[in-house]
Amino acid sequence: MPTGRWDGTQEKDTAGVRRHGDRLSSELERHSSLKDARDTVGADPPPTISQDTTQTASNEEKLTPGSKRPPALRRSHSRGGELERRASIDDARSLVSADRPPSEDENLPPSKVYHPFSPHVIALLMPASIFGALARVGLLALTTYDGREIFPLAWVQAAGCLVMGFAIGMKEPIGEFYGPLYTAITTGFCGSLTTFSSWQLDVFSSWLNTANSHRDWFRDVIDGLGKTIFTIAISLSAVTFGSHLAAVFGRYIPRLPPPPAWLRYTFTAASVLTYAAAYTAYFRMSPTFRHQATAAILFSFPGTLCRYILSIKVNPLLKLFPLGTFTGNAVGTALIGTFHVLQSTRSPPSPNACGVLQGLIDGYCGCLTTVSTFATEVKALTAGRAWFYVVLSWVTCQCLLLIILGSSYWAGDVRETVTCVYTT
Repeated sequence: MPTGRWDGTQEKDTAGVRRHGDRLSSELERHSSLKDARDTVGADPPPTISQDTTQTASNEEKLTPGSKRPPALRRSHSRGGELERRASIDDARSLVSADRPPSEDENLPPSKVYHPFSPHVIALLMPASIFGALARVGLLALTTYDGREIFPLAWVQAAGCLVMGFAIGMKEPIGEFYGPLYTAITTGFCGSLTTFSSWQLDVFSSWLNTANSHRDWFRDVIDGLGKTIFTIAISLSAVTFGSHLAAVFGRYIPRLPPPPAWLRYTFTAASVLTYAAAYTAYFRMSPTFRHQATAAILFSFPGTLCRYILSIKVNPLLKLFPLGTFTGNAVGTALIGTFHVLQSTRSPPSPNACGVLQGLIDGYCGCLTTVSTFATEVKALTAGRAWFYVVLSWVTCQCLLLIILGSSYWAGDVRETVTCVYTT
């Protein structure tokens, strides 16, 4: 039974309680002084990543298997890992959506979202491919002259990447108006205006000095490296400049209401008829135009369609590597090397066959491969992945040309200059 008398044990407990209370008081005074000092300096700095990670690990060790994780602890994961995951997700989304019509991710209602293989999307690629191929052929002819300071393909890549960057910056308003128009501009026009295969062939021709310029092998290397470095720099800069123009001037472009159903079907029908007219132009116009333009526009849409299918079907297979674009550029470069060999044989084919080969080079290979989408994907990747993508694409295509063209040249069956004779 408890009594009113204090024994020795009670005195010891009382002393322990007093000591514990003294320690608590000193701790409270210390924390109060620290808080006053922080208030004097300013607001507390945010916790660093290492502090956040250490605190998370210590809290997780205190949790038992059956205990419930508090909400604050669930939000205190490593910020470095979270930022890396978010960057990876953003990179993957950017790569997958580069050629797709605007989707619900761009805050569009379902009524304005089109399936990637919608007839409206596919049909609008037809005239866009034709206009892109014609613009490339015309721009190359315009910028090819004696005494030029810039190689002609630089103008082509810069123009296509500039329009590409502007269209990407205007993706949301274009999607609000008519989603297939975005794919027609980016995949159809810009992808057909720029060309990866011709760029690689031009670089490889610099190694071999096929123009027979008066220079040594060291200048050949400088010429090839110059075309490589400046093409990449110009393309990336043009995409950035186009996006900047969209941010500055996009607000002044009036927003148009979506076209009604009858007008959408009119666009689709007119697009199909435009490509049908390419066959009429090829067979009915003078054969002298075949190697210059008509054969190129005939094979433009098949090249664009193959590239678009690769982008939609193959690109999502690897989240952080645009496998579809890489495949299209590699296959197109191998084909342009093969067609160039056929154009340079010692016994050239007939003029009609030469015109078809030139049409396959300018039309199919030029539209199957692209620099505008390539530059956009490089900008969407992190630095390490971007360098890996650029180097792998360049080395792969140069090796393909070395196998196809180099072996033919060194075997003596093919000349370094084109031997084809076109109809005049």
